[in-house]
Amino acid sequence: MKSNDEVHVWGIHTMDDKLFLQEEVIALGWKDMGDLNKIDSNRDAYKERYCIIYPDVKKGSIANSAGMLYRFVNEVRIGDYVVYPSKTDRKINIGKVEGEYTYNPNATEYVQQRKVKWLKHLPRTAFSQGALYEIGSAMSFFSVKNFIDEYLAALNKGFIKTSGTSDEEDESIAATAEDIVETTKDFILKELSKHLKGYDFELFVADLLNAMGYRTSVSSHGGDSGIDITAYKDELPPRILTQVKSADGDIKEATIQSLKGAMREGDYGLFVTLSNYTKNAQKYLDSVPIIRGINGTELVDLILKYYDQLSEKYRKIIPLKMVYIPVSREEQN
Repeated sequence: MKSNDEVHVWGIHTMDDKLFLQEEVIALGWKDMGDLNKIDSNRDAYKERYCIIYPDVKKGSIANSAGMLYRFVNEVRIGDYVVYPSKTDRKINIGKVEGEYTYNPNATEYVQQRKVKWLKHLPRTAFSQGALYEIGSAMSFFSVKNFIDEYLAALNKGFIKTSGTSDEEDESIAATAEDIVETTKDFILKELSKHLKGYDFELFVADLLNAMGYRTSVSSHGGDSGIDITAYKDELPPRILTQVKSADGDIKEATIQSLKGAMREGDYGLFVTLSNYTKNAQKYLDSVPIIRGINGTELVDLILKYYDQLSEKYRKIIPLKMVYIPVSREEQN
């Protein structure tokens, strides 16, 4: 076998386990793309064809989808390895690519195909949490990079470990949990930035404050002396004057000072941004304890904490599902 540095391992998903396992192929859909051999073997040609076939597709998905098709045809080599998690039996199937790309017009959906010989069908318990997380990619076809050694070791030896044969804790659990959390936070920030700009973002922050137990009043378009939201914890003072910025750039000290200038004695200030604060702005915030600054990371933490109390409108903009993720025993204690 080649050294691991020379081995390429691909990951792939399908909804048709029977096709993959019984006919020993790996395959992609996009039937309307036709025979990919007829497209020039460069990424731009694939993107151009994809735009013609799917004119209404979101711009952001063009590069990903066309890229997967391009790699499937032009980058996969005979002798490469494939890791495929089957859903029906929850096995990890490892095989070797045995054929060049072929177009099968008679297939119901997965017309873009390559022959593969399955070498091992192993239970998921044979792999670390990190290895399982890597092949849980949202993409249909992707390159396995981080856990190549583990998959190749499983291919050679069968089982690496199982939950019933080792008392050692899976060291990849903590990293996997952190990756899941960070991916979720990135998703939230991207969705906020994409869908909630300007006044819409002000309305969202007001809704979040309501979820946190505050009563809020949002200023009309244009703001009231730079104040976007006025919040109270109850019927009595103090009031919390809130300024909100959805722009990408870091907030400068002068912007925080303008909020301070709009405050009266007894007021508190709150500044919320999707980005962050410059060093001078952060120093200013540290020196003025009656003004609290919340950056994008801290905002996401609050969204996760109060997600269930957000209005349905915003839960649809940021669709999340409650799940349990593994953590290390050390973190649990």
